[in-house]
Amino acid sequence: MHKYKIILEYDGTNYRGWQTQKNAKSIQGTLITAAQKFLGIPVKVQGAGRTDAGVHALSQTAHLESSRNVHPEALRIGINDNLPSSINILHVENALPLFHARHHALSRSYLYLISKRRSAFGKRYVWWIKDKLDCKKMKQTLGIFQGFHDFVSFADKRMDKEASTKVNIEGLWLQEFDDIIAIRIVGSHFLWKMVRRITGVTVEAGRNNLTKSDVEKMLLSYSEIPARFTAPPSGLFLEKVLYEGDKLPEIKPLISLS
Repeated sequence: MHKYKIILEYDGTNYRGWQTQKNAKSIQGTLITAAQKFLGIPVKVQGAGRTDAGVHALSQTAHLESSRNVHPEALRIGINDNLPSSINILHVENALPLFHARHHALSRSYLYLISKRRSAFGKRYVWWIKDKLDCKKMKQTLGIFQGFHDFVSFADKRMDKEASTKVNIEGLWLQEFDDIIAIRIVGSHFLWKMVRRITGVTVEAGRNNLTKSDVEKMLLSYSEIPARFTAPPSGLFLEKVLYEGDKLPEIKPLISLS
């Protein structure tokens, strides 16, 4: 078997997430179909992590296994020719036989984009918030999540029934770009809806609806409050999957509304 490391980007608006599902369009399923159409043989594709329905990726990593040996650039072009415009393979390289996109990943970086104004063009890729937000309070709130915590209040246990809810958050940043607020969250891994619920709670703090103490209590014991403030998927991007030697990119909004 031949193994390839694939880096891809996608607009997740019209997909039910990364993972292959019955009777639903997924990124993984669409990628497998395109690869098999090009190669003419069955393939296996494993991603570095799942993204929720409607969530995008600036740089998702996957590995592809095939019994056919193809030059990486030919494989990239061939699969892209069979993919819809909403999915694009950025890079393909030969991978070692034991490489695993998920198991060998050290951390994941997510980027959430909030728009300060209504936009005719960016709705698919931002969360427009009418209210004025206190970014200083939002930064303070994000700091509460730094480190190793039990994120049971921020997980959707209907989807992660058996998974541990303890996660190490390695870093959180908030940066303003004219009409865009960008929030970056980096962690060892993430639970279903976890990033969107952290973002939603942070926004409520920015609206002055939650205090620092309120948020701290959500990490100390189970609370249903974060679920009520789950941010929409439109503004969320899997920014990068990091492996040994990788560095985080400069924070950049995907679009400019100015």
